[in-house]
Order: sequence, then C-alpha cells, then structure tokens
Amino acid sequence: GAMSVDSITDLSDNTSKLLEALQLSHPHELDARRSLGKKKMLSLNPITWQVPRIVDRCCKHIETHGLQTVGIFRVGSSKKRVQQLREEFDRGLDVFLDEHQSVHDVAALLKEFLRDMPDSLIPRELYAAFLSTASMEGPAQLAALQLMLFLLPPCHSDTLHRLLRFLSEVARHAKSSRGPDGQEIPGNKMTVSNLATIFGPNVLQKEKPGEKDVGAMNFEDSTAVILVLQRLIEHYQTLFMVSPELQRDILRRLFQTDPDVIDYLLRRK
Repeated sequence: GAMSVDSITDLSDNTSKLLEALQLSHPHELDARRSLGKKKMLSLNPITWQVPRIVDRCCKHIETHGLQTVGIFRVGSSKKRVQQLREEFDRGLDVFLDEHQSVHDVAALLKEFLRDMPDSLIPRELYAAFLSTASMEGPAQLAALQLMLFLLPPCHSDTLHRLLRFLSEVARHAKSSRGPDGQEIPGNKMTVSNLATIFGPNVLQKEKPGEKDVGAMNFEDSTAVILVLQRLIEHYQTLFMVSPELQRDILRRLFQTDPDVIDYLLRRK
C-alpha cells in the first residue's frame, strides 16, 4: 500500500539509503540561479541542502569580493583574525563576512576547515579508489569518478559540489581580461591546476589530521591527488548529473525490490 512518510527517519535503513541515493536525480537543483531567494532543498524532503555554513559563506565571500585578487589562497593571512573567525563559527554565531573582511583570511579559513574535518570531504575509505582513477583516461575515468561520487554521504556530496562549483568559478577568473570600457581586469592567476595543487591534499586525505604519517604523502600519491581534483573541478557539472538512462535503470530495480519507494517518489512529483 501507500507509504506515509513525514521524516526520513521514519523509513527503514535500507529504504532511507535508496532514497538518499536518488538525491542527485533532479539536475535543476544544481543550478543556483533558479533558487535565488529560496531555501535550497535536496530532491528529497525533508533533507535540506547539507553544506556547512562556514563553507558556503567563505565561498560566497570570495565569489563576491575576491575573484580578481591575485594569488588568492597563496598569499599569507592573519593567523589571529582567522582563528577569531573560526572560533565564532565554532560557537554557532551568525558570522557576517562583508567587504571589510580580508579575502586572504577567509580563504585561509576555508582551507583550514577542509583540512581539519574529522572525516575528510572525500572519506578516507575511498581514498585509494579515487586515486586509482588517475591512471585512467577519457570517458572511463569520468564514469569511474561519477560512480564513486554517488557513494558519498549526502553532506559530503553537497559540500564537495559547492566547493567544486566555487573552485571552477575562481579558475574562470585566472586570466586577465578587458572590461566593456577596454580597461584591463587583472586575473587571479589561480588556474585549475594551481587550485587542485592547493586543495587536493585537504580534500583527499589518507591519514587523519595529527596522525604521524600525515603530510608524508609520496610523490606518486601527491601527483594523483592533484590530477583527480583537477578532473573533479573541470567536470563537476557532468559528474554530479545523473543520466536519464541511469535514473531509469535505478527505477526499474526499485520497482522490483522496493515498490513502496517508487510510490513515495511519484507522489512527490
């Protein structure tokens, strides 16, 4: 019969996981321009878009005030101001970042947060699997990366998508350009390769922060980490889009194994 679901926790564990696996099935939700002024929601109520406030606000601040800043993420910051901001976010305060806040401090805060996450943005149990794609090429590499992205927990998936969208926007402003009046607009010089070099070790971590082997990454792993993150930045829009064929395949399987889930999804349309 029909299912009445008021909360995702009302579902059994297996059904909950199946529903979460379908959360990327609505590509329009990946377009921020369509949801301006609205509360961003995942495709499955009542789960909200699970991006930590500190990540989203740091990204928005730099997108607004720092895209033309030369050497963003490489120029030094004030450790004292970064620590103060971090403590304010940690206390749950509604931290307001405006044009008076140094973009270098905000950039450092974002890097620190990603570096110090208890479980890295790409979970450590998937570290070796993600790195193995570095030796692949073309469509096979992207297909493998996409399948592994589908394995990420919702919070990790949403946050990684937000970060990759942000890094792609930063890289788009790497080169100098000309404004409408012919005036030169300086580029930030942060290409996809440069950004992958900086963020790769923070997103893909083999060891937990503070463990003795952390930072002792060998050259092969370091090169692979940079290459993998570079591919994620370059192709994030495609990688986070579930193809109609895969959607149909999932729905066919669900119809055979969990018809109640199909009923729930159809009633939400």
